[in-house]
Amino acid sequence: MLDIADELARWVAQGREFAVATVVAVGGSAPRSPGAALAVDGEGTVIGSVSGGCVEGAVYDLCVQALEDGRTVLERFGYSDEDAFAVGLTCGGVIDILVTPVGADAVVREVLAAALPAAALGETVALARVTDGPAELLGHALLVRADGSYEGGLGGHPELDLAAAGESRALLAAGRTGTCVVSDRGTRCGVPLTLFVESRVPPPRMIVFGAVDFTAALVRTGVFLGYRVTVCDARPVFATRARFPEADEVVVDWPHRYLQRTGTDARTVLCVLTHDAKFDIPLLTVALRMPVAFVGAMGSRRTHEDRVRLLTDAGVGADELARLRSPIGLDLGARTPEETALSIAAEIIAARQGGTGAPLTGSRTPIHPDAHGRESGAGGGARGGVRRKR
Repeated sequence: MLDIADELARWVAQGREFAVATVVAVGGSAPRSPGAALAVDGEGTVIGSVSGGCVEGAVYDLCVQALEDGRTVLERFGYSDEDAFAVGLTCGGVIDILVTPVGADAVVREVLAAALPAAALGETVALARVTDGPAELLGHALLVRADGSYEGGLGGHPELDLAAAGESRALLAAGRTGTCVVSDRGTRCGVPLTLFVESRVPPPRMIVFGAVDFTAALVRTGVFLGYRVTVCDARPVFATRARFPEADEVVVDWPHRYLQRTGTDARTVLCVLTHDAKFDIPLLTVALRMPVAFVGAMGSRRTHEDRVRLLTDAGVGADELARLRSPIGLDLGARTPEETALSIAAEIIAARQGGTGAPLTGSRTPIHPDAHGRESGAGGGARGGVRRKR
């Protein structure tokens, strides 16, 4: 739901009644990830998407029904072996969709009135909603902030609220969207609850070192992929806003010095395009010892060999050197700056998602693998048919 927070925040502020459908679990080759949402207001206006088109009509009808009867439902859509033209995912996947009405007196409206504007403004928040448990709690919501404070509730059970807030904060700290189970813990609820937790965190950083001819193309690609992009170079004549207007910031400083003082985290991507030893070696000596997601450096294979030798002489260990992606990028036969930027971005995505970078044609590797390299699953992974909870 938070992926359409901007529009939904306006609907809440305008007092509109609407129903929102959110993908809460996926299996196989599902077209959208958990958190993707579609909403329909009382006049039939639609925003968002949950499937890229294949089940949108059926989900629209569910939203209209939810607006009429005020009920929250959990619906499963999967591929129909008997009739490929029936409502389902012809790509072979399975998705579970939570459909929640948000009327004038809806239980979740007050929570959404706080969560949606916060997410739209880029605040670090998590929205937890019940997807499995007693029917009367389905869709109940809790807004959790980075400091651990929370708003809303799970049906008047303070112990569950506290447990849910703790589980949600753990997912939020990792910047993850996913499910968790809150145990009974002696509450009046009597059964465990499954929660779907959507995390909204600031965008990850991409820091591009070197104001060279390839940098502008990589900046555009990084912005397109949702990174907050910084360009850093020690040469003020090259590191200018005029040359890199699409960058979020342009910094004139020695690269290693800037990296030591700026904020990074486990999602940060570092791309070193200078291929100049006086900049590269001090920078990479720092970078390879930081807990960031990706460290790549541009240069020929001969430059790479010289770079490894100089880094070894500087005391960089074998385990640290193994983290270096050099020469940076996948082998796409790239020539132009734009093609090179695409090859770098492809390697970053492969490294982040555990992909091989090999063509899918003729391959039997999962298209949408889970953390263990298997096709991602949604619950029991049923094929065909639907499951509805009212």
